[in-house]
Amino acid sequence: MRVIIEPNYDKLSKWAANYVASRIKAANPTAEKPFKLGCPTGSSPLGLYKELIQMCKAGDISFQNVITFNMDEYVNLPEEHPESYHSFMWTNFFSHIDIKKENVHILNGNAPDLVKECDDYEKAIEAAGGIDLFMGGVGPDGHLAFNEPGSSLGSKTRIKTLATDTIIANSRFFEGNLELVPKQALTVGIGTVMAAREVLILCNGHHKARALQHIIDGEISHKWTASMLQMHPKCIVVCDEAACDELTVATYKYYLDKERGNL
Repeated sequence: MRVIIEPNYDKLSKWAANYVASRIKAANPTAEKPFKLGCPTGSSPLGLYKELIQMCKAGDISFQNVITFNMDEYVNLPEEHPESYHSFMWTNFFSHIDIKKENVHILNGNAPDLVKECDDYEKAIEAAGGIDLFMGGVGPDGHLAFNEPGSSLGSKTRIKTLATDTIIANSRFFEGNLELVPKQALTVGIGTVMAAREVLILCNGHHKARALQHIIDGEISHKWTASMLQMHPKCIVVCDEAACDELTVATYKYYLDKERGNL
């Protein structure tokens, strides 16, 4: 695992965006051999998306030959709802870059057969040749996508019932009303993320400090599902200093020294 520690959220976002752009450009994708990018929602990637949009508008990067697969979507929330992840992605990212609409894949939480929708999503990823780089955020309780504490570490795309903490956290997007927050979601599994060739995780803020400690310093546990990333052969965690508050001094210094070339 590679850990990048940046002073603040803005620099974290810029580092992550530059890395994503470099991987896409290095792949030199074509229509016949596109780059497959996994995309998260939530507050963590907003800065990353803003930086990528600026790069695209400046002509530094193109998404013409990029295929995206989103991590998750609420169940029974209309796609046009302002808080659906369809709306989130088009509002905050896709509408501002040169990606082709047919290359965007987001789970349909209103599908008549949700089990089939999840199975088909896994097949679509497989048919595309697998995901080259899966970006993601992490929740304060260490969840990745909607893989809540207690989820199987080998799980694939499926229906998940949301934990109370997640419902409470997401209520800020629904007028603070818990009754308006969807109680289920479709989500890629931990196994789906682990199958990607690379994983890039964003973790910012003191409220994510315990999660980061479990991801980097803790034992692998289904109680902190993102801790499974310790087993990924090419995972990068990009965090800010505030998120490092629970790391040991030795761990913090080790990763800083490593990136400075002192190790």
